[in-house]
Amino acid sequence: MDMGNRKRLILQAIIEDYINTAEPVGSRTISKKYLTGTSSATIRNEMSDLEDMGYIEQPHTSAGRIPSDKGYRLYVDTIMKQNTINEAQREMIKKEFIDSMGEIDRMIKHASKLLSQMTQYTSIVIAPQFRRTGIKQIQLIRIDKAVILAVIITDAGILKNSVLRLKQDVNPDALIRITNMLNDKFAGLGMEDIESFDLQDLLNNSMGHGEIIEQVLPELIQTLLYSDTSEVYRDGVSNILNLPEYSNINKARDFLNIMEERELLFKVLNDVHDDVNVSIGKENKLEQFKECSLITATYKINDKTIGSVGIIGPTRMEYSKAISIVECMTNNLSEILTNILKR
Repeated sequence: MDMGNRKRLILQAIIEDYINTAEPVGSRTISKKYLTGTSSATIRNEMSDLEDMGYIEQPHTSAGRIPSDKGYRLYVDTIMKQNTINEAQREMIKKEFIDSMGEIDRMIKHASKLLSQMTQYTSIVIAPQFRRTGIKQIQLIRIDKAVILAVIITDAGILKNSVLRLKQDVNPDALIRITNMLNDKFAGLGMEDIESFDLQDLLNNSMGHGEIIEQVLPELIQTLLYSDTSEVYRDGVSNILNLPEYSNINKARDFLNIMEERELLFKVLNDVHDDVNVSIGKENKLEQFKECSLITATYKINDKTIGSVGIIGPTRMEYSKAISIVECMTNNLSEILTNILKR
């Protein structure tokens, strides 16, 4: 069945009215508020076609209709007007990041709070991921007899420290030579390169320090490959309780429980690769989000994706506004983080 212009206008009216009211939309409402020159009978016929096409649904015995996931998808992809936040809001976002400038994790945490405040939905943000970066420098520092501190600095400015305990002491000069050897081999490599690194080659060219390197390398490799410094920040979790969709105490409790599952939230954001992506209802891979919509985006340092943000809300979400806020937020965050590392 063809989606003519009138059907498209009626679908838009149903979606935008439902977003604003959370009430099923009837033909009389559309005739009075949106298509004033079209009779209720004609609108009812078109609504019946839209229902057959899967774009709207009739909940319970209500005379009105609500959008389906398929209807929201068409709306987001082709119908809605792209909302652009105004200059004052853009400047406010930029100022908020500049004011919170300092430790990167602190800025990311602030981004989560700002995102929930501006959208009135629940925000989730992961801090920069060590595994998405490459090695810039390794520094080995003697802190006690047979104990050294390995400091790993990535090309995204992330630091990872690991205390390594050796079987014997190592003098400072030898430690400098070993550090230089490690930097010659590891600097510029990504985490994927580390996984296939030929350790034997380094041991064969250890210049008499093979015994120390043989102790240091396994610990260092473990630190590089299995580090998980990515904190998951959540904000505005209680915002969901203000929405009529979550007036049911059991549904609200289920949502709050999901927000406590750090590994699940990390998985959701860890799979994000697009600049901005919208997953609606049943499109979400995880069963726990089948009744939600999720807008996600990545943030970068020097055009390298190192983390992601998201907002979770009902499928009855103000998509245009939310998308523009998420997009502006990640663009500003990427710009400021990149500038910090250039200093």
